[in-house]
Amino acid sequence: MALSTRKWLGLALLAGALELLAAAPAAAQGTVRRHLVYFRDKAGTPYSVTQPQAFLSARAIARRTKQGIAVLPRDLPVNPAYVTQVKNLTGSPQVVYTSRWFNAAVVACDSVTLARITALPIVRSAATLNRSQQKFSPAPAPVQVPPVAARGTLATRAQYGPAYQQDRQIGATAMHDAGFRGDGMHIAVFDAGFPGVNQIPAMQPLFQENRLVATRNFVDGGKNVYLRNSHGTNCVSAIAANQAGFYIGTAPKATFHLCITEDVNSEHPIEEANWLAAAEYADSAGVDVISSSLGYTTFDAPSRSYTYAAMNGRTAISSRAATVAARVGMVVVSAAGNEGNNFWRYISAPADADSIISVAAVDSMGNKAGFSSFGPSADGRIKPTLAAMGQAAAVLSPSGAAFRGNGTSYACPVLAGMVAGFWQANPTLTAQQVIAALRSTASQANNPDNSLGYGIPNFVTAYNALHPTAPLAATASSPTAEALGLYPNPAGEGALTLVLPQDLRGQPLTLRVLDARGAVVAQQRLSASTSSEVPVRMGRLAKGAYTCEVSAGTTRRTVKFVQQ
Repeated sequence: MALSTRKWLGLALLAGALELLAAAPAAAQGTVRRHLVYFRDKAGTPYSVTQPQAFLSARAIARRTKQGIAVLPRDLPVNPAYVTQVKNLTGSPQVVYTSRWFNAAVVACDSVTLARITALPIVRSAATLNRSQQKFSPAPAPVQVPPVAARGTLATRAQYGPAYQQDRQIGATAMHDAGFRGDGMHIAVFDAGFPGVNQIPAMQPLFQENRLVATRNFVDGGKNVYLRNSHGTNCVSAIAANQAGFYIGTAPKATFHLCITEDVNSEHPIEEANWLAAAEYADSAGVDVISSSLGYTTFDAPSRSYTYAAMNGRTAISSRAATVAARVGMVVVSAAGNEGNNFWRYISAPADADSIISVAAVDSMGNKAGFSSFGPSADGRIKPTLAAMGQAAAVLSPSGAAFRGNGTSYACPVLAGMVAGFWQANPTLTAQQVIAALRSTASQANNPDNSLGYGIPNFVTAYNALHPTAPLAATASSPTAEALGLYPNPAGEGALTLVLPQDLRGQPLTLRVLDARGAVVAQQRLSASTSSEVPVRMGRLAKGAYTCEVSAGTTRRTVKFVQQ
C-alpha cells in the first residue's frame, strides 16, 4: 500500500513470481489458508464469447465495443463444473472467488485438502497466498504535514479550499470550468478501507445523487466498506469530495465503485489476488478508470518477496491483472511507490504493468518529491508515466476534516479524477489514446526520464492538442473567479477571510450576516483595501447556515457559509 508504514505503497517490498510461492513450506495440516488454484483449461464451459451478456454488464460490453476490443476466451468465466469438483472434495474447501482472466479460483482449505485439489486432473497448479490468520486492528494514522502557503487565484481557491493547487496544477479547475467534472464516468477505487465516506459532508453528494453505485469487500467478504483503514477514505476524497467553499476533488461528479482489497495487518500475495478479483469486477461492471494507491514489493515470511528484476510487468499477480485490465479498455492509474529515498528506490507492482499510468509525486511547484519511486521497469520501460501533487497534498479524514499528507498514494487519485474528466471531454478516444494524449502533452513529453516520466499533464494543454480549432482558455474563466469568497467554510471560532472580487476592492465596504430566515445577525464596516484577501471576525454565531453580504454603493456580492 501507500502510507507511512511498511504496508503502504512504496513502503512495502515484494519479490518472486506468484508461482514460486508454491515452493514455500506447506502450511501445517489443519490450518486453513487461501490458495490460488489454476485450472488446466476452459473446456466444456457453458459460456461463449458470442454471448458476453451472460458474464459482462451492458456497460462493460459497450466500453469494449466503442474501443473495438473483442471478447476473448480469456474473458470467459471459470467452468462451473470445475468449481463444483473442487467444492465436493473431502475437507470442505471453500471457493472464495474465481478469476476469469487467470482461469483460477481462490480456495480456502488446509494442506491435506489442497493436496486433494492439486491431484484433480482439471488442476494445473496451486500457490499459497497467505501464511497467517491475524485479527483486524487499526493501522497507524497517516503522518500529517503543515499547510502550504496560499497561491494562485484566491477567489477560486476559496471555492476549492486546500484542494485548489493540486487540482489547478493539472488543469482540473479549468476542466471544471469547461463543464467536465466526470459526469457519467465510472471510477473504481481499490484500497484498504473507506471509514466515514458515508458520513463526511463533502461526500454526501455521492449518496444524494446516487453516484456511489457499488461497494465490494474482497478481504472480509460482503459489501461493507465503511470500516478498516482510512487510507481509502483519504484517496477517494481527492477525487470525489464536492463541497464548494471547503474542498472540491478532481472528478466531483463521477460515479464510484469502492473496493477493499488490502489488509493492512499483514503482507501476503492474497492481497494481489484480491486486486485481481476487484479488477475483474470493475471490468464486468463497466468501470472506465481504476485508481489504485497500493503497491507490492516485499511480503511477510514465509511468503517469498519480489526482487527488482520481477518489476517487469509480467511477474507480480497485480501487475499481470493490471495489464489485462488495460487490454479490456480501462485506464488503470496506479501510484508509483514511495521508495525513492530508501534502499528499494524503484517502482512497485502493479506500477510496473504495461499500458497503464504509473503516478509519481511532486510538490506544489512541480518539483519531484524525494520519496517518489524511480523507474525504469526492470525490462527498461520508462516509469513512472506521469506526475501529480503528492507532497503536502490535501485529503479528507474519516471525520471530514481536511489535512495535508505525503505519498504517491495521493498523487494517484488526484490524477485519476482528471483522467476521467479528460475522457469525458473526449469520449471517442480509446483508453490507450487517453493515456497517449496526456503523455504526449505533459511537461516532460520531449525529454521523459525515470523520475517523473513524461511529467505533469495538463487538461487544457492535452485538450487543445486534440481540438486546435476550438481551444480552451489556459486559465479558469468561470464566474466564480469574480465571485465573493469566504474561507474556511464551514467556519469555526477563529477569524474568517473574505476573498474580494475586483469591483469591491479599494473602497469602504459594508458587511452584513443574515441567518436562514433573512434576519441580520451581524453587521460591520470594513476599511478600503486594495488586497484581494481581507480578514474579518463575524462575532459569536450559533451553529447553522448563513449568508455573508458585502456591498459598496450599488455593488453587492453574497456568499453562503456554515457556522459549526
